[in-house]
Amino acid sequence: MSIVRRYSFEAAHKLEWHTGKCRELHGHGYVLEVELAGQLDERGVVMDFDDLDKIVKTEVLARLDHRFLNEVVNNPTAELVACQIAEWLDAAGTMWSELRLWETERGSVVLRRQS
Repeated sequence: MSIVRRYSFEAAHKLEWHTGKCRELHGHGYVLEVELAGQLDERGVVMDFDDLDKIVKTEVLARLDHRFLNEVVNNPTAELVACQIAEWLDAAGTMWSELRLWETERGSVVLRRQS
């Protein structure tokens, strides 16, 4: 069984290597989906949503919301931002199974934990 929780944050970046308009400073309304898979505990949950919210707020949103991502992640592509989020969640002991980071309404990246 798994649970999925969705979070949003606003951030700006620029991609120096890009030959199009993404080379210039611009922002996105990111949406992060965090999935945790596992067995139900004695309370009947994989993880309490409130507990996950506290971790994501502290470990991810506090570091990325309303930030210039180039100061946080070197070459802040959606893929590399998702990898950084995974590292922070790992360090917090969160056993996520899948992360999906939506950079735009039509574009997202998916990171799946290797078993």
